Amino acid sequence: MRLTIDTDVVVAAMRSPSGASAALLARLLERKASWLLSVALALEYEAICMLAEHRLAAQASQSEVRNLLDAIFDVIVPVQVHYQWRPQLSDAADEMVLEAAVNGRADAIVTFNWADFKDAPGRFGIELWKPADALRELRK
Repeated sequence: MRLTIDTDVVVAAMRSPSGASAALLARLLERKASWLLSVALALEYEAICMLAEHRLAAQASQSEVRNLLDAIFDVIVPVQVHYQWRPQLSDAADEMVLEAAVNGRADAIVTFNWADFKDAPGRFGIELWKPADALRELRK
């Protein structure tokens, strides 16, 4: 299974270590599925996860967040964006997620942000899942 994970899921995993997002990240860090990530999306992870508001909510130091990001970057499948499919969505950050998924031939995008993605992933044969949906699929 090939997944592209939106930044909101990584932040949710940091902030709520007992939630579905954290459980999904743990499985992905164990390489239970392929985690597709482009350079642009990796930079977005870093910028958002290192924000003080998220670190404070997660009670995590900069070093701890850096360790999490390093662990993520160690297991990902790098995606080269050969073609930008813009504009498909209203948010440029979401465009990066969609581009990584399309160029990496993802099975699904995992996000809480369904409203902004709407039916765009489906046009490329990509499903849209919440973290709990992705966990159920990984357990099959």
